[in-house]
Amino acid sequence: MAETAAGVGRFKTNYAVERKIEPFYKGGKAQHLFCVCGTRVNILEVASGAVLRSLEQEDQEDITAFDLSPDNEVLVTASRALLLAQWAWQEGSVTRLWKAIHTAPVATMAFDPTSTLLATGGCDGAVRVWDIVRHYGTHHFRGSPGVVHLVAFHPDPTRLLLFSSATDAAIRVWSLQDRSCLAVLTAHYSAVTSLAFSADGHTMLSSGRDKICIIWDLQSCQATRTVPVFESVEAAVLLPEEPVSQLGVKSPGLYFLTAGDQGTLRVWEAASGQCVYTQAQPPGPGQELTHCTLAHTAGVVLTATADHNLLLYEARSLRLQKQFAGYSEEVLDVRFLGPEDSHVVVASNSPCLKVFELQTSACQILHGHTDIVLALDVFRKGWLFASCAKDQSVRIWRMNKAGQVMCVAQGSGHTHSVGTVCCSRLKESFLVTGSQDCTVKLWPLPKALLSKNTAPDNGPILLQAQTTQRCHDKDINSVAIAPNDKLLATGSQDRTAKLWALPQCQLLGVFSGHRRGLWCVQFSPMDQVLATASADGTIKLWALQDFSCLKTFEGHDASVLKVAFVSRGTQLLSSGSDGLVKLWTIKNNECVRTLDAHEDKVWGLHCSRLDDHALTGASDSRVILWKDVTEAEQAEEQARQEEQVVRQQELDNLLHEKRYLRALGLAISLDRPHTVLTVIQAIRRDPEACEKLEATMLRLRRDQKEALLRFCVTWNTNSRHCHEAQAVLGVLLRREAPEELLAYEGVRAALEALLPYTERHFQRLSRTLQAAAFLDFLWHNMKLPVPAAAPTPWETHKGALP
Repeated sequence: MAETAAGVGRFKTNYAVERKIEPFYKGGKAQHLFCVCGTRVNILEVASGAVLRSLEQEDQEDITAFDLSPDNEVLVTASRALLLAQWAWQEGSVTRLWKAIHTAPVATMAFDPTSTLLATGGCDGAVRVWDIVRHYGTHHFRGSPGVVHLVAFHPDPTRLLLFSSATDAAIRVWSLQDRSCLAVLTAHYSAVTSLAFSADGHTMLSSGRDKICIIWDLQSCQATRTVPVFESVEAAVLLPEEPVSQLGVKSPGLYFLTAGDQGTLRVWEAASGQCVYTQAQPPGPGQELTHCTLAHTAGVVLTATADHNLLLYEARSLRLQKQFAGYSEEVLDVRFLGPEDSHVVVASNSPCLKVFELQTSACQILHGHTDIVLALDVFRKGWLFASCAKDQSVRIWRMNKAGQVMCVAQGSGHTHSVGTVCCSRLKESFLVTGSQDCTVKLWPLPKALLSKNTAPDNGPILLQAQTTQRCHDKDINSVAIAPNDKLLATGSQDRTAKLWALPQCQLLGVFSGHRRGLWCVQFSPMDQVLATASADGTIKLWALQDFSCLKTFEGHDASVLKVAFVSRGTQLLSSGSDGLVKLWTIKNNECVRTLDAHEDKVWGLHCSRLDDHALTGASDSRVILWKDVTEAEQAEEQARQEEQVVRQQELDNLLHEKRYLRALGLAISLDRPHTVLTVIQAIRRDPEACEKLEATMLRLRRDQKEALLRFCVTWNTNSRHCHEAQAVLGVLLRREAPEELLAYEGVRAALEALLPYTERHFQRLSRTLQAAAFLDFLWHNMKLPVPAAAPTPWETHKGALP
């Protein structure tokens, strides 16, 4: 395989998480963009959509109810552990935690207008009232059958009235003053979903899932009018008593806004029971409205959909201002959008697409498909992109320079779910789709679509398939178009990949070798090579000339779902169902880095045009933007090495000048035990070693002494360096008080490690002393025999005389 010269020496070594798009709303009421998400309450900034703060109770149980006081100062949350937490939410701290006393989880709660009383309704049928200021329970009301799912205080605090509703569809009026139930309002036949009060406090509006709204006279506790709204209403809001011609409010009187399972906001006149304004019906499923809140001061209406999307409307015109994608469930595919990759588009377990602007977090929710969107791809310039779905269709979308996206073309013809799509690479001329019906279709783009003057009012252009080819015996999971637009690769569950000539889809060859189905195929941008990712946990590279396997990469513990070429075709990025993203160098088959930030299958993987960012999306509902930090890390490492060289030279100079204190401090700051050992050895070579070592050590700071003690543990394990360790320990034990030594960080663990080796060293010294004493004893007690002197020649001659 040819190695591109441009990629040599420019390999990537690491990516770092730059940004996360995470779920922040998983159901429950959304009030002033305080959103509950599992165990947390997230606080969103309306301007940017960014999560400012995330609050989580200590018990880490799911939040079942929460409410914000009317003065916006106090937030109270209730968890499944039957605990209530009072938050100073601006600081993110819990000011009080107490038991709810309910025998089942709290289902709803509400503050009174003075922000001093809190009412809680439980799944045990009880209603309790708490004094938030004095911290005690004031009332306990029994009598509601089943779950109390709705509580509300009367807006006039002097009347001390509390309203509640349970599973019997009745509304109970409780008097805090008499501690009794004043009235039971029975007119609904299904669950009551919301209560709203008029400004004068004499009229109440109730809505229910029985498709009616009822106007109540609170002075007589009688229903004055029943308004059939022909949909299951989840929330009804009374509008301010002022004319708003855009909403059909032209005469004085009571008007209210309803949100329900039809997914539209409607304005009703209470006196006549007539609908005076209906919002346009949004396309696609999952648009049912589950909550609606009117923020009078901000002049906005906030609604929540069944798909956990939050929609912000201007109150006087109901014009859509902002959209927030609260929860994406399982992210199935992601792509960069725009010439400069300024946006990302996300396909999740939903018929809607979500487009995020990276700089501002602004979200746009795209409707069009009628079933779950399975795959995405973007054309070369970044303005056009394609999506395919379970509804057996493919759609083309265009983003304008303002970042607004609209559907400009659609095509259908497959007989099963369309699971993969790929756009042409050289020009915006065609796209290819692959389906569970085992066929691929080639769709040419009409010339009218490429014209910038295409009027969106005409509706999406219909696409016609030019070529249809049955390619495999099982589902087609991936299609890829070569950089020259002349070749097509397909990957299937039948464990093979195939190469086809475009545009007629003529079979050129088959790539066989994987043991399980293929999830992804990808052409190299530089070489005549195809990469395949398989459920057998491997990635293979194939030569296009002879269809042989060039390399196999093993490292994922489960299915490899996506693969992409980076660094001009010299490296690979892969993602798997183990939640890991891996970076590979092709030349040596090495896994350079494993990125672990997802907790579930990583279905989506895409790289930016400049090759400096990567985008991943997974089943854990997270979309993560990764930044290539190779150059930054290399620059940091080079700077660190240069600093080390400078410090080493300084250390050598200090040792040469016998400035031991400065040298020892510098060596400790470098966190290099061997260098510290060298300094201590240099001090001990001095004729006055003992005094100099002691004087030097006593002038060290406490943290430096702690580091020295840690180093001693390592030195003491080696008989060659134990003398230096024992010398340091000797100084510390002689000159430091026991209380000070015990206050050292990690001193107990250090002593436990020092004791066994110190005992061993002393035993060895004892044996050496015994052996030396024995040799000395032998030397002094040995008596060597004195040899007899030989006779001199004179004595011999003298003895021979007569």
